[in-house]
Amino acid sequence: MKTAEIGIFGGSGFYSLLDNVEEVTVETPYGAPSDEIAIAEIGGKRVAFLPRHGKRHQYPPHLINYRANLWAMKSLGVQQIIGPCAAGSLQPNVKPGEFVVIDQFVNRTWGRKDTFFEGPIVRHVPAAEPYCSRMRKTAISCAQKLGITVHETGTVVVIQGPRFSTKSESREYSKNGWEVINMTQYPEGWLARELGICYLNIALITDYDVGLEGNPDIKPVTHEEVLKVFNTNNDKLRNLLFAMIEDLPTGPDCVCGDHLKEEI
Repeated sequence: MKTAEIGIFGGSGFYSLLDNVEEVTVETPYGAPSDEIAIAEIGGKRVAFLPRHGKRHQYPPHLINYRANLWAMKSLGVQQIIGPCAAGSLQPNVKPGEFVVIDQFVNRTWGRKDTFFEGPIVRHVPAAEPYCSRMRKTAISCAQKLGITVHETGTVVVIQGPRFSTKSESREYSKNGWEVINMTQYPEGWLARELGICYLNIALITDYDVGLEGNPDIKPVTHEEVLKVFNTNNDKLRNLLFAMIEDLPTGPDCVCGDHLKEEI
């Protein structure tokens, strides 16, 4: 099914901003995706949008069917995926309302189905550079043109959820030098790499995590504050995504799917 070129995973807040949407139901060998997939045209390109938690936010991070979501995008012909997400800051210089274009992840989740290669076909996919460098350059360029404060690199530590971190856990992550904390980046981005799909994460910083203390401007994370900052910046995110979709190059000039060309 060659239905879309670009995919977006995100929250229902962005979904409501799309016009002339066609919804499609996609079946996969791994069960149902989080919801129906909305297809729309943006900048002359066909874009598939799927709220990773479902339209009603009914799936917590550890129960999202990540494999079904990625397989559904692949079956629609998607070659590039943008996965924006709300995230917490682990460093004082990464402030709420700013964006981070992630280039590395650290996985602290457990029990999630995180590979398509469960046998008899087995591949060991390189993970040194897990995010698409070509898409990252486009995101940074578009953000700068729009006047959005963007951090060009950052490591996200992915925790299990749905609970937030304790202060001791958060302090550990901060001391390790990691910039961002989130609950959904693994295995979403990694499964895209296994399928040869280019993947980009843009982390919208909504709060400071609880381990950052001693600064009067830093307040501990709450769910209400996360939603407040995310909703305030929804238009900013929308403008960035639309600009990226128009600027993203198409074609095979990328290394994200090179492992699929190798002999098994």
